[in-house]
Amino acid sequence: MVLLSKNVDDPADVEHYNNFVPVIRAAILGSILANVLLCMGCCFFAGGMRRDEQEFDAAISEVGSGLLLTAGFGLIIPAAFVTSLSGSTSVEVDPQGLSDKALTISRVTSIVLFLAFLLYAWFQMHTHHGIYDAVLEKDEARDQDRHKDLKKAKLTLTECVLALVISIALVSLHAVFLVEQIEYLVRERGISDMGMGLILVPFIEKAAENLTAVDEAWDNQMNFALSHVLGSSIQTALFNGPLVVIVGWGLHKAMDLNFEIFNAVILILAIIVAGSFLRDRKSNYLEGALCVFIYIIIAVAAFTYPNPYHGAAGTSEPEASTGGAHKLRLIR
Repeated sequence: MVLLSKNVDDPADVEHYNNFVPVIRAAILGSILANVLLCMGCCFFAGGMRRDEQEFDAAISEVGSGLLLTAGFGLIIPAAFVTSLSGSTSVEVDPQGLSDKALTISRVTSIVLFLAFLLYAWFQMHTHHGIYDAVLEKDEARDQDRHKDLKKAKLTLTECVLALVISIALVSLHAVFLVEQIEYLVRERGISDMGMGLILVPFIEKAAENLTAVDEAWDNQMNFALSHVLGSSIQTALFNGPLVVIVGWGLHKAMDLNFEIFNAVILILAIIVAGSFLRDRKSNYLEGALCVFIYIIIAVAAFTYPNPYHGAAGTSEPEASTGGAHKLRLIR
């Protein structure tokens, strides 16, 4: 939201031009990739180091992977629409009209995905909460550090509220400070928009949550770990991403879901890979390592991905006055 509020995507406004939309879009998908590949891979690997295999319940894995695939399909529809018509030789396409249609599709898609999230929340917390309660209670009994946790001093309600307020304030400041440095890192340090949004921002954002999930997998609480991994991914795909589009709509920002085809492909492939590892309801360190390796390959590709050239001021490219948003310049 901080990035969206700072976005100025009118190239005519040379002095204040800052198009953060590519970073925001990449961060949405990067958050999902960090969960389903990096975090889940680390969970599988950490748990597999202490035991041959770990098992988890179908209520966690099947519902989560199914929802993720559905959400991923919805997220890439605008990108598939634009890519299909942009390369068409049988249909005459106006670039501005195509962009407007993609924005409309993105907004409608966001509303539908948001409704899907509400339905999922109702399913999980009201009509089928007993299934999840039974699974997670069973996981608590398998916690190898449970006896130590029970002996720890517990916070009072007042202390919990105070801790939450302080944590939210610090996280908000952290987000603001991170956003302030994005332009510097991209322009001065040569980090690509894709590398920043797809890898760095989600990695920093998800660090604490991912460490919690890995600790749970280490303690043989794989259902808890997967509920964190898949739950966070579903929240990003069905709630956070659509919410950014809807808020941008209210702020009159052209925030859409027209992802780069590179992003769309790796999102669907990552969800399919994660789903294949979840299908047998068992995990080991080999599957975890493979997930992490895939994430590393994606990270290398993201950091070498060229930035879109928007013809901003202060550049020496001769096409700055005529170059469109689709031209690319490599970051050296």
